[in-house]
Amino acid sequence: MSRSAARRAPRSSLVIVGAGPRGTGFLERFAANAPRLLPAGARLDIHLVDPHPPGPGRIWRREQSPLLWMNSTAEDVTMFTDETVELAGPVSPGPTLEEWAGLDPQTFPDRPRQGEYLTWVYERAVAALPAGVTVREHRTRALRVTGPNTGRQRVWLEGRSRPLPADAVLLTVGHLDADLDDEQLALAGFARRHGLLHLPPDFTADTDLSALPAGEPVLVRGLGLAFVDLMILLTEGRGGRHEGDVYVPSGREPVLYVGSRRGVPYHSKIGYTWSGERPPLPRFFGPAEVDALLALPGGPDFRRNVWPLVDKELGFAHYHRLFTAHPERTRGAWADFEERYAAGEAVELLSLVAEFVPDPADRLDLAALDRPLDGVRFADAEAAQDGLRAYVEADLARRYDPAHSQDLAVFLGLLSVYGQLIRLGDIGSWWHGFFSYLASGPPGPRLRQLLALSRAGIVRFVGADVEITADEERGVFRAASPSVPGAEVEARALVEARLPQPTLARTRDALLRELHAEGEAAATPTGLLAVDPADGRILDREGCPHPRRFALGPFTDARSSGAFTRPRTGGPAFRQNDATARAALVLLRETAESARAA
Repeated sequence: MSRSAARRAPRSSLVIVGAGPRGTGFLERFAANAPRLLPAGARLDIHLVDPHPPGPGRIWRREQSPLLWMNSTAEDVTMFTDETVELAGPVSPGPTLEEWAGLDPQTFPDRPRQGEYLTWVYERAVAALPAGVTVREHRTRALRVTGPNTGRQRVWLEGRSRPLPADAVLLTVGHLDADLDDEQLALAGFARRHGLLHLPPDFTADTDLSALPAGEPVLVRGLGLAFVDLMILLTEGRGGRHEGDVYVPSGREPVLYVGSRRGVPYHSKIGYTWSGERPPLPRFFGPAEVDALLALPGGPDFRRNVWPLVDKELGFAHYHRLFTAHPERTRGAWADFEERYAAGEAVELLSLVAEFVPDPADRLDLAALDRPLDGVRFADAEAAQDGLRAYVEADLARRYDPAHSQDLAVFLGLLSVYGQLIRLGDIGSWWHGFFSYLASGPPGPRLRQLLALSRAGIVRFVGADVEITADEERGVFRAASPSVPGAEVEARALVEARLPQPTLARTRDALLRELHAEGEAAATPTGLLAVDPADGRILDREGCPHPRRFALGPFTDARSSGAFTRPRTGGPAFRQNDATARAALVLLRETAESARAA
């Protein structure tokens, strides 16, 4: 087609709802693939709809406290593909956050700095688009999308009377706000009746913490990354400071009584880098194993069918590293162990490991890692503080000691497993929590600060399997844990330190909620948006993919471990972005050709 004919053709339109890191990653892949898949001279409008700035979006926006850090080092953050990413489109290398910002590779940057990097990535992606493509930003919310399967869609925006026309729609709305579930509604109602403070699951950086009173006890449920943010904002954020291993309070801090299901914080980020031979992954949980699981009648059960393969894969990574990097702590040859490990079942593997790995501390026990306080009982609350500080200190020592580099091999195994699990769809919430607990914990310095706050009496550990109750007679919240039999804490404030669960039924995103209510978007058993794993097309209740609607991100059943990732680790999100970008480009090319023919 000549360029003059192209100029006479109608403009195509792509609407992207959500312009944060995932939308930006898609745009980078779209720009990389466009020269090969869009016809020369094609005219296209890309509409970005997001009330927050494109690039960083809401979570990584630059207008937030610099006290809040990333939980990744600068060298471990990239938005660009490399040769380890399996994709059909071109590899387009780019700088890591460390290289772009000129940072110490091992530093944990603050989130505003990551927001600056994402802004630059976004601007670079826009600049790489072909000449006939125009990007239009709409700093508002999308309320609904309408239109037939076979025709143009209409995306309705808040405060606008006319919709945006769209030949294709992509939803990359990130983590979802949600209405309260039954438990949270009951706790909120109790708080209102008794004049208490209840802060439900939310993004900590967006939560108003000013009402939490200085010096008063506050119950906190959750010991993950949301708790770390809360801890920082209520201590350093209120004028306190750390001097070495000592916290100097400002006097404005509340006293945080914190517990969770596990009762311990997420494991520290590993404080050394890889050297030597990497475990050859995937080994026991790769594409062939996933194909077999998908072929099971009725689909796989995670615990019965999937977990044994994951357990074996992570064990393989662990023992490969132990034998190759620390052979003095093993018996026998790796080749002999590997052959028997490959052929063995779960019970046989226990005896095999005992035979070849003499020290139990060198053996991988994922169940014990997941539930470190199971069966542990402290005599009283003070003994619990001592015991949990000792646990955190031991974790820090191990995670910074390369003599335990098999832990880093397990981390690589977790990344490999995550990349395979995407194809299985919704596998429940347990795996994602387990992955975050082992592989996506806080920086080591944050846990050292937690120890200092514990010694200062500003953080108090409650224990595992914490139970929160509403005492109607006394008008207070109560917390108790079997870790400390007979002990209870009462407070007039309760904070749920965790993100809302991404469910279509309770999401506050009007567009997703309406699609679900009308049957045009199917929800998985845990409430995630069902998509075609091949290209991200949204599935309806009958399981049919919509030809013009796509979705990527943690609210879908193809969620990956993050919108950005470590270099040279395969980047499942990048693979997804590439597949969806190519599908959208082919769709836009075909609809443009049909329009010209008409």
